[in-house]
Amino acid sequence: MTLPEEIVFIWRRPKALSAMLFLLNRYHALLGIISSMLMQPFLVSDEVCSKYTIYRQLDILLQGIIICIIMAIRTYALYGCSRRLLAWMSIIIAALVGVACAVTFAKVSVDAAILPRVGCYEAYTAETSARIGLAGVALFVFDLLIFVLTVYRICKTRGLPWLSLITRRDIIDVIFQDGAMYFGAMALISIPNILTYYSGSVAIRGSLCNFTSCISVTLISRLMLNLHKTIDTGILSTVVRDDDYCLDIFLTTGVDVQSAISSHHW
Repeated sequence: MTLPEEIVFIWRRPKALSAMLFLLNRYHALLGIISSMLMQPFLVSDEVCSKYTIYRQLDILLQGIIICIIMAIRTYALYGCSRRLLAWMSIIIAALVGVACAVTFAKVSVDAAILPRVGCYEAYTAETSARIGLAGVALFVFDLLIFVLTVYRICKTRGLPWLSLITRRDIIDVIFQDGAMYFGAMALISIPNILTYYSGSVAIRGSLCNFTSCISVTLISRLMLNLHKTIDTGILSTVVRDDDYCLDIFLTTGVDVQSAISSHHW
């Protein structure tokens, strides 16, 4: 549905870092889906099914890391390319990834089997399900952190009364609105997904994991395209004139927020 916009705002423009991340996020997910479909005819034994589930878990984890990197870079740029913030976010991402890897790929009790008309099916014990659910919790905590940092930065520079979910006056509004909508949508999807691991029956534990990952990829792609639309030159480290104020662009959201807002008010 967004292919025409992708061609206009991504493929026909110089490929800066965030454009490359957009393509990595979008097409890594697409290749993951295609590879899973191609593997289906070869899932003929429980042993192969077990290896396939490990591959899918690794693929979903890598997709989550890509999304975290994109959100971290957006926040880093919003804070005027603060290296201290970038360092802290890098530490947090590394810690959360470590937790996710530890709970996802540890030797736990997982029964993977081929079921008629179902295909490769994973059944988790309650203990295993609770541990794997921590990976979803870690990703949700990171989304919450990014949302809080975004709201705090914009409230600090623009003020709470200037926050708007309706009008899109400049790139600051785009960043806030897209960030708010992304977090809201992911909260509605991630919380039920997490709950399936902790309170669901054996049949539904982790059943929303693939769906949650696909929605996250779609929303991030939409978010990045919106920023490319706002910045006519794409996402290059250049200075762009937008109406009567100057935005210092780093990636898509590398904005001199304070000067942009001040000149906007004047």
